[in-house]
Amino acid sequence: MFDLLKDLWGFLQERKKFWLLPMIIVMLFLGVLIVFSSGSAVAPFIYTLF
Repeated sequence: MFDLLKDLWGFLQERKKFWLLPMIIVMLFLGVLIVFSSGSAVAPFIYTLF
C-alpha cells in the first residue's frame, strides 16, 4: 500500500502534476464513504448523492 503512495507521490513530483492531488483525495474519500456506509442506515442517503 505504501509503495503505491510512494510511486504516486514520485509521479506527481516528477511531472509537476500537483493539481491532481485534490481530485485523488476526493475520489478516495468518496470510495471510502461508499464502502463504509453500504451496510448502514445512512446508505440510502449516500446513494442519492450520485
